[in-house]
Amino acid sequence: MTMNLRAFARTAPVAALALAAGCDLKVTNPGPIQAQFLDTPAALTAVVNGAGRDLAEALNFTAYTGAAVTREVLPSGSTAAFGISVRQQLGVLSNDDGGDWWNQAQRARWTAENGVTRIKAILGTSAATSATLAQALVWAGFSNRHLAENFCDCVIDGGVKQPYTVYLERSEAAFTEAITVATAANSATIRDAATAGRASVRLLRGNLAGAAADAALIPSNAFVYRMPYYVNTVDEYNRIYWASANQPYRAHTVWGTFYENYRRTTRDPRVPFDSSLTIRFGDAAVTSLGGQVRWYFQTKYPVRESSINLSSGWEMRLIEAEALLVGGDINGALAKMNIRRTALSLPQLSATNATEAWVALKRERGIELWLEGRRLGDQRRWAALNRPGVSDDMTGRSLCFPIPLSELETNPNLRP
Repeated sequence: MTMNLRAFARTAPVAALALAAGCDLKVTNPGPIQAQFLDTPAALTAVVNGAGRDLAEALNFTAYTGAAVTREVLPSGSTAAFGISVRQQLGVLSNDDGGDWWNQAQRARWTAENGVTRIKAILGTSAATSATLAQALVWAGFSNRHLAENFCDCVIDGGVKQPYTVYLERSEAAFTEAITVATAANSATIRDAATAGRASVRLLRGNLAGAAADAALIPSNAFVYRMPYYVNTVDEYNRIYWASANQPYRAHTVWGTFYENYRRTTRDPRVPFDSSLTIRFGDAAVTSLGGQVRWYFQTKYPVRESSINLSSGWEMRLIEAEALLVGGDINGALAKMNIRRTALSLPQLSATNATEAWVALKRERGIELWLEGRRLGDQRRWAALNRPGVSDDMTGRSLCFPIPLSELETNPNLRP
């Protein structure tokens, strides 16, 4: 097996060049290198960094397109580069859209899981106390959660089609092992990231007691675990920012969404946007929106290297709130939700019945996790569980990305 040198090099830290008189700085690309050259302790950090980078690219794609389908943003005049296709703005995710979303997400899962296997083989018994292994397991956990929240079905390495919940099983197993290894390695940051990740996965699996127990282990509301982005190449930019950075793109807008009116009414800082420019778009790209939109650009991600939350303490409070609400404790659930609103000096939430409380919870998760690639997963599980209250009308809109034609046509296990 060989690995392309470019793919390997992008995983490594940037090295400084020592310039001296007479140095020959010519670089020769030797082409593909043997994968066995990664089988050394010195290469493991690069392997783990590569797994994180692959997840960053996958999240970049699904968070943006998923935001269009769930109407976290709307298109504003572009269906080409960094744009939102007409079908996507109508809420349709099709298997002939191309395989970017699927390919990126599957690569992230494979890279992380393969890295875990490689690290264990190289380090042997010492892997049990390795922070490097713990980090690889965290990436495996988040990569599988990402697939479960955004994709309709599960396929592992060219295998048969399985329920998407298989990703959740793999994710929870990875997070659980990460907690054990990170604890042994005395890495509180990785341990807490894995615990918060597992809390979110247990919620998705319907294990409310387990989810709430994990969430309680993250008592700090200030806790946050983020996916970083960088300014080196376009592929490393935060895609949501870059698609509406004014130069060169104005591909999406907050105008016309629930979040526009909510922000104007409450000034909630969790859903920021700029409406100071009176730019209008009116072309075929926005015909489904009446032919003309205003360009109000999001500012949650204000620069190319803006990071995206993977887990946070505030998400943990919402997990606790949902567990209480499922158990019938409306007041307890509202109290958990209002912790955040009190901290932001926002009006307190109230409800006279379970349906109103569910609407409040669904909206709070939408606000707290805005543009983080989590909304499709929430909408799908609430629909499957028939949770009361409608926060967003998703009638006729896709709730997940299908297996693309590129996989259906090349995987013999998926052919009729």
